[in-house]
Amino acid sequence: MAKNEGRTFSLYLQAMSKRNQLGLFDLSLIVVSLVIGMGIFRNPASVAATSGNSSIFFLLWIAGGLIALCGALTYAEIGLRLPSMGGYYKIFAHCYHPAVGFTVNALILVSNAASLAVVALIGSDYVSDLLFGHPSGVLFNTAVAIVAVAIFFGVNMMGLKTSSRTQNVLIIIKVGLVVLLIASVFKGVMIEPHGVEANAPVFTLEKNSPVSLFLISLIPVCFAYGGYQQTINFGGEVKNTRIIPKGIIIGIIIVISLYLLINVAYTQVIGYDKMKNASAIGALLCEAWFGKAGGKVFDALMFLSVLAYVNILLMSNPRVMFAMSEDKVFPKMFSIRHPKTEALVAGLTTFSLITIVITFFGKGVDNILNFTMFLDSIGMSTSAATIFILRKRKENEAMVTGAWNKFTPILASFFVFSYFMIAVGVVIKDLNAAFIGVGLLLTLLMVYYFFYHKKTA
Repeated sequence: MAKNEGRTFSLYLQAMSKRNQLGLFDLSLIVVSLVIGMGIFRNPASVAATSGNSSIFFLLWIAGGLIALCGALTYAEIGLRLPSMGGYYKIFAHCYHPAVGFTVNALILVSNAASLAVVALIGSDYVSDLLFGHPSGVLFNTAVAIVAVAIFFGVNMMGLKTSSRTQNVLIIIKVGLVVLLIASVFKGVMIEPHGVEANAPVFTLEKNSPVSLFLISLIPVCFAYGGYQQTINFGGEVKNTRIIPKGIIIGIIIVISLYLLINVAYTQVIGYDKMKNASAIGALLCEAWFGKAGGKVFDALMFLSVLAYVNILLMSNPRVMFAMSEDKVFPKMFSIRHPKTEALVAGLTTFSLITIVITFFGKGVDNILNFTMFLDSIGMSTSAATIFILRKRKENEAMVTGAWNKFTPILASFFVFSYFMIAVGVVIKDLNAAFIGVGLLLTLLMVYYFFYHKKTA
């Protein structure tokens, strides 16, 4: 009897796992969700201010897309060779050392929680402007941010399939917003900016070299394109491992197309010179459609965009905690799943609580995030370089097929070099940010050797 009960429970778990697996459509939209944040509605204004002229401006977005495509093809093969839950931790631990995996991913977890808190608070501003027509106090913003995190904590507790379907709906709405803004070019109107960001710099080619302007401007461009590397965190939960490359490549092509088209819309509807450091450029495109009511429409759609970001980070980060727990560099409780939904209860709870705690610090957290692009550059270049180690070890060689794989080493080399140069650009722009980033990495490395080294030795 006990044996039959055990077999029944085993079959139940297998059925539950199948229900929680991702298809190509789900995976492609996860890529889009991880990449399209709020940056594309704001960053182009600062890129215009630092690029020097419109030709360099568009060259930057094309170059960023090319780098992202090279990265997508690189991570597509990495995902095939090492498909696992929490894959972004696994590739560091497997190819380098668990100390590297712990150090990089622990810092990413904290910075992601801080980023989520800041984005949720900014989303509260949109709600406030929608309801009251002006910014509200800290109490209102904090309450809205916490409620948003709590709602999607509940969604993710219902399992991967539920959270994935919810994400699909939210990201389709966000993509719809981008398409709506792109279509504003057909209105044939020019919209004047209502203001500019205070103290934001404007660079010209007369006083700066094109190379230095290109490097500095590439930082926010690549920040807007980043995030797709986290797709490999879902590598152990796809219906068929072979769809990983297709999902990543389809997703990044959608993003590149939308980004290039929306930047054309910005320059046509607002104007390249007028958009330099202009505030709320996304709302200006919405104004082309709806006039003075455009701001309210944009507020509503942007809050939905924020919710998509909240949900995808709550989906992704607990999976990294799970992988770290399996390697015993995180407490065991982070590898325990809910018996019915297979939700990662401890990871979800911890990540949500850290985010909620950070919301009480308000937008001052944004200052902490100034160094994240430097850390992302280090993380992206070193994680992409694992493709050479995986190839040398011939990991899952049989899974890697297709003519494009012959070019992966060249694409990966270009990608690694590009992100190394972005790190150089951060050093040129903000040396303190680089020092803070290196200091935090060294601190976490010491934490690993003090608390976890003996467990993994």
